[in-house]
Amino acid sequence: MKQFNVTGMTCASCSARVEKAVTKLDGVKSCNVNLLTNSMTVDSELSDDIIINAVKSVGYGASVKGKATVKEKTENSDNLKFRLISSVIVLLVLMYFSMGYTMWNWPVPSFLDKNYIAIAIVQMLLTIVIMVINRQFFISGVKSVLKGSPNMDTLVSLGAGAAFIYSLYSLFLMTLPSANQHHLLHEMYFESSAMILTLITVGKKLEDMSKGRTTDALKSLMQLAPKTANLIVDGKEITVSAEEVKIGDIFVVRPGESIPVDAVVIEGESAVNESALTGESIPVDKTKGDNVYSATLNQSGFLKCKATKVGEDTTLSKIIKMVSDASASKAPIAKVADKVSGIFVPTVIIIAVVTFVVWLLLDYSLGFSLARAISVLVISCPCALGLATPVAIMVGSGVGAKKGILFKSAESLEETGRVKTVILDKTGTITKGEPTVTDIVAFNDFDNKKLLSFAYSIEDKSEHPLATAVVDYAVKNGIEKQEVRGFTSVLGNGLECVLDKKKLITGNINFINQFVRVDNSVISIADNLSNEGKTPLYFAYDKQLIGIIAVADVIKEDSKQAIKSLKNMKIDVVMLTGDNKKTANAIANAVGVDEVVAEVLPDKKQETIRDYKAKSKVAMVGDGINDAPALTSADVGIAIGSGTDVAIDAADVVLMKNGLFDVVTAIKLSKATLRNIHENLFWAFIYNLIGIPLAAGVFINIFGWQLNPMFGAAAMSLSSFCVVTNALRLNLFKSNKKEKVKKVKYQLKIEGMMCSHCEMRVKGALQAVNGVSQVEVSHKKGEAIVVAENDDLSDALKNTVIAQGYKVL
Repeated sequence: MKQFNVTGMTCASCSARVEKAVTKLDGVKSCNVNLLTNSMTVDSELSDDIIINAVKSVGYGASVKGKATVKEKTENSDNLKFRLISSVIVLLVLMYFSMGYTMWNWPVPSFLDKNYIAIAIVQMLLTIVIMVINRQFFISGVKSVLKGSPNMDTLVSLGAGAAFIYSLYSLFLMTLPSANQHHLLHEMYFESSAMILTLITVGKKLEDMSKGRTTDALKSLMQLAPKTANLIVDGKEITVSAEEVKIGDIFVVRPGESIPVDAVVIEGESAVNESALTGESIPVDKTKGDNVYSATLNQSGFLKCKATKVGEDTTLSKIIKMVSDASASKAPIAKVADKVSGIFVPTVIIIAVVTFVVWLLLDYSLGFSLARAISVLVISCPCALGLATPVAIMVGSGVGAKKGILFKSAESLEETGRVKTVILDKTGTITKGEPTVTDIVAFNDFDNKKLLSFAYSIEDKSEHPLATAVVDYAVKNGIEKQEVRGFTSVLGNGLECVLDKKKLITGNINFINQFVRVDNSVISIADNLSNEGKTPLYFAYDKQLIGIIAVADVIKEDSKQAIKSLKNMKIDVVMLTGDNKKTANAIANAVGVDEVVAEVLPDKKQETIRDYKAKSKVAMVGDGINDAPALTSADVGIAIGSGTDVAIDAADVVLMKNGLFDVVTAIKLSKATLRNIHENLFWAFIYNLIGIPLAAGVFINIFGWQLNPMFGAAAMSLSSFCVVTNALRLNLFKSNKKEKVKKVKYQLKIEGMMCSHCEMRVKGALQAVNGVSQVEVSHKKGEAIVVAENDDLSDALKNTVIAQGYKVL
């Protein structure tokens, strides 16, 4: 993709003309021109010069993006400000003579009093000054006509020019001996010509200011980029520009300093505020081996890091590029406005001419007829049509970036809100993607602590993910490890070792059965755990079963609430996973997913997406390499930010945070943006549909409504400003915060529990009840304490315990 700056565009007709000229070139696959950012994106292998010349051929300027400096943009803004202030000052003087004197007899120098020709000449000279100040309208308008591409400036220059020429004609008539000079003075439109130019300039300035605000999010992202880095070179610390840091350089970051580039921590510990990238205000703890990112803030400790990504490869730079690309791209809905804009200006000119001729044929005066035609010219606003979509896209993309949601294009921002089915990968999306210890059941003379100590001792010798989960849990809980010897790993079954001259074994049920007898009550406990999507690990020592430790890929904190919110939005939620049906169904029941597609191999996920696409618009949410084909196949691919680079590259939307609730926020933001675009287009079309007939005088004989050209110019100026201001309302967008789930505590008195096996049996059954989040069971107290997210579970809990063979008192 090639990107260019385009100069000279003033309205949607201009952008449509440029887009048409470039698209005609052989070898151009696509071309998008953005009126808001004055930019153009071209998919082509043609040289830059050929594309630039195509733009110039229709009367506009172009340069490779990046060459337009901030200084040039500032100068353009300052020039507009000067034009506005000087025009207003001269206009006030003009209005004093044209209205103050002629209508209310305000005092003027004696040599001008009753000298109507002199008053008219003063008005003419002051108008010429304003026309010279705003000569850009005439230069652009004439050039565009000569190039066969009339634009908004053509309408303005025609309206102002026609008013001036007619007034000049009246001035000549005043010199005739028989002329009624006082009457002719009232027939002049010098002040209308000047007022049109000034009011349009006011509108341009308001539009310029509003456009500046739409790019605030992008500007704030750019300002986050750190300026310096503290490099370690030959054992000494030197401060260099962040742009000078190379991959592999070692640098240090002290508390309160920003991290200059993406890097990996090689020494130190700290809490890092990553809100600049993720929108999450809670600091993230970092230690040796953890990744840190450019523009994030080191809050507490001292860090020594090694640069891994620099320049345009840093996460911040990629975010800026995504937001910029999304703003510069064109949403499908914009095509409607583009088609209208392409024929808008010529149509308005024809309507103005017809208006003029019709009023003349109806025997109205030349001045009256001309006023109606001028009103048509100056009230017509192709700008509002051209800005309706890009301003909303720009603001929507910026708001998303602030919340850690990155839309890669305008199309993805539009399409996300149209999604009717969301397909979620399980591992790393609904769940955390990391096995964690969930349950510990000790048998015989072992308690939980002693069981964990033995488990830690044997599992520490293994590199299996489940073993790592047990070891991590033991370390976090301060469990001490014992020395073992004779360690043996039996592939796919379990582990063996010797502890205090006695054999310690762990593994699955088939492996454990070779060494100890497992009774039905234990198997029942394990089955309950398995039904909850957990993997039971059996442990035996000295020819007796000492306990079970269950490990599972735990569900993310916000997954259940996110899925509930999606369903409340009438969106179908499907879970897609390669796991077995038993585990998949357990996770689905826990989070409330209605439909599950399990045991799907990575290469088959793509086919599943196609099947669902045949029914409705589909979004796929994933994080792994195996999700990339499915993300690409979906109507909208959404990648979790903690996922692989391959998944992120394949996606249309990237969530910088790791939570699933951001999928809900992304859809709601897209809907809000799409609604805003519809509002903008509605008002832009309605404005012109009502304004043009009003200006033409259609309602004069019906309601007596008549539009003065000056009011037409004011209305035109405000129309674009209103469209941009409406888009800025998106900055007020707030995604509904995750609802606080109501917790209900139940206490069940149970009779018949005799041992820890009974406890686990009851606990497993209660945990399987939908809505239950926490269960504590004690056979000694004869009770179960259940915490749930539902206040209507009394009967369900009671019946569940009775079904296990116990009595509820």
